[in-house]
Amino acid sequence: MEITGLISAIIFGAVIGGLGRAVVPGRHQLSMVVTILVGIVAAVAGTGVASLIGVAETAGIDWTELALQVIFAGGGVTLLARSRQHTNAN
Repeated sequence: MEITGLISAIIFGAVIGGLGRAVVPGRHQLSMVVTILVGIVAAVAGTGVASLIGVAETAGIDWTELALQVIFAGGGVTLLARSRQHTNAN
């Protein structure tokens, strides 16, 4: 992977992670680094699922792929926030 690809992944991960945080109600005690990592993983997972169902390569903006990525990011944010709440409660 080239440096431009890495920078793109970080920027895209931050955007997807931020969107994931936005769709999940409530406050989240997650750092920006964790949010970016969740976003990167969600972007890769969303793209993989979009490829499996045949919607990854479309003309224009891939709305279904983007929606899948945000859904995965929201799920990741929710899981991490709940696990941190559970850990802090004990």
